[in-house]
Amino acid sequence: MSVIPEEYVDLLQSQALAHVATIGPKGEPQTNPNWFHWDGMYILLTQTKSRQKYHNVRRDPRVALSIVDPTNPYRYLEVRGKVICVDEDKDLAFINSMAKKYLGLDAFLWHLPGDERVVIVIQPEHTTSQSTEKDSPLEKKGC
Repeated sequence: MSVIPEEYVDLLQSQALAHVATIGPKGEPQTNPNWFHWDGMYILLTQTKSRQKYHNVRRDPRVALSIVDPTNPYRYLEVRGKVICVDEDKDLAFINSMAKKYLGLDAFLWHLPGDERVVIVIQPEHTTSQSTEKDSPLEKKGC
């Protein structure tokens, strides 16, 4: 059973970016925006083995990510969980599917020779969410 609230599944199915936080080698937080896929149970990310995020999750599988609603910046979903596996993306099928989702392209055009691409699979364990549409300063301005 998923810990994702039903009323926030739309964010996981959107083209919003997930800001993913991992724990760096000295215990410091490291965060950056990522493309992601929600398969109904897990959140999947794409990375290369040369990236800091890859090294961070190999060392410590705890992650947190937040997704802001692109249509209402006062509505968001935070997911905390752990990386349960890292799969190879040797045929680039996953990164190509992300290029299709986010860019409308059939293939990711920026893959460099020698890049070893992986799929990071996150199991959500806890969520926090907020929606404050009525309190939005944009509504007060008549937007």
